Amino acid sequence: MSNVTPMMQQYLKIKSEYDDCLLFFRLGDFYEMFFEDAKEASRVLEITLTKRDAKKEDPIPMCGVPYHSADSYIETLINNGYKVAICEQMEDPKQTKGMVKREVVRIVTPGTVMDQGGVDEKQNNYILSFIKQGQEYALSYCDISTGELKATHFKDEATLLNEITTINPNEIVVNETLSENMQRQINMITETITVREDISNQSFSVNNNEHEGMYQSTQLLLDYIHHTQKRDLSHLEEVQHYAAIDFMKMDFYAKRNLELTESIRLKSKKGTLLWLMDETKTPMGARRLKQWIDRPLIYKQQIEERLNIVDEFINHFIERDTLRNDLNQVYDIERLVGRVSYGNVNARDLIQLKHSISEIPNIKQLLSQLESDKITQFDELEPLDDLLEVLENSLVEEPPISVKDGGLFKTGFNQQLDEYLEASRNGKSWLAELQARERERTGIKSLKISFNKVFGYFIEITRANLQGFEPSEFGYNRKQTLSNAERFITDELKEKEDIILGAEDKAIELEYQLFVKLREHIKSYT
Repeated sequence: MSNVTPMMQQYLKIKSEYDDCLLFFRLGDFYEMFFEDAKEASRVLEITLTKRDAKKEDPIPMCGVPYHSADSYIETLINNGYKVAICEQMEDPKQTKGMVKREVVRIVTPGTVMDQGGVDEKQNNYILSFIKQGQEYALSYCDISTGELKATHFKDEATLLNEITTINPNEIVVNETLSENMQRQINMITETITVREDISNQSFSVNNNEHEGMYQSTQLLLDYIHHTQKRDLSHLEEVQHYAAIDFMKMDFYAKRNLELTESIRLKSKKGTLLWLMDETKTPMGARRLKQWIDRPLIYKQQIEERLNIVDEFINHFIERDTLRNDLNQVYDIERLVGRVSYGNVNARDLIQLKHSISEIPNIKQLLSQLESDKITQFDELEPLDDLLEVLENSLVEEPPISVKDGGLFKTGFNQQLDEYLEASRNGKSWLAELQARERERTGIKSLKISFNKVFGYFIEITRANLQGFEPSEFGYNRKQTLSNAERFITDELKEKEDIILGAEDKAIELEYQLFVKLREHIKSYT
């Protein structure tokens, strides 16, 4: 393409490295897409397709979405089977001469969604990999939002398809192109299949003495997860190995016709066995029940052990009812911990975590009253009193969603923060007093002191009250003229503005730093 601008050269270079993704390219307050990406995204998202350099001979198709509302657009694209590479500005444009450095910070794919709105709380969001080594298959799967990681191996293709049907992943990663027949059968379950032939030699928490195939399939999976997420994932658990033959085998058609977890006609949970049985109180319980229905036990001893626990709760009605009330206060700890590790947790999430762990002593005490040998394993529950104390002493009960707008921490948590907030509060009290004083001095009862982000603080007088008013007599300097009012500033107001805004900015910046530090501290409890 002739006469490509330096910015478009940068875009094309980055796009060439992520050609299987739609590239969200950050330009100021928007993520922009160009060329075929723009055509595809504008169609799926139903947004306007425009042109860059419209007056040139070959204008470039483009479309964009505001960065602050990008999550909903990304969710729509992911639900339609696309992958999205998020390319951010790595430098402040105001501080940079020439081209701003940009790089992809994360790739969102159907199997790696971490944002709260993008995942169903009652279902796992699995990503799966498998490889064939000789006559044997090895399969691994993970839910990165909860940290669950499992692996198995077997010798026939039928078991492979049954496992994929049971796990029902939203994305599959393989190390070689699949045959047409295999691709067609797998596409009945999931459409997103990624081929990665570059298995890295990076070591993960898999014991080397375990089956080599499972090691390779897990390595392939984790390599892909780290490649797409590009951040700490310390919440991922160690690999749990299981044998597919320990559970009832059901192929795709049997599962569909039995309507265990999805109805045939509406493709929904309603009317299924899971819908009938799901009386769980937490998202973790709902996901566990679904896993049990997807993988029925076949060994008598295991079945009886599970039924003994059920029997214990049936025979203790009061304890069961109390436990259900306690569990009402428990949020999705698995995914909250995942977001802490991932770095996208907000203050409201941490309040949910606080309420959840505050129930641990109650639940532990209640379970100790039951007799079953199995249930006494809950003695291992840790109260986490020190973490509870940290959360109790730090965050306000109803913090804002954004962690960059301030208002997160309680008075007394940090002395420096308290001083900034006090200066800001005193300044605002002073402004209220100044407004009363100026109304008295000028005789204009509708005079008001206001603020906006562009002009700061100002004194506003309506046109109707400007008749016969001489600003210079009161030390007023004109700041802005509107159609129906005039805005003024005084030396006194300007001086106070610097103090108030300085204190507010410093408080917000300090709160963000304190929140990041708190988040890192909580990560140590993963």
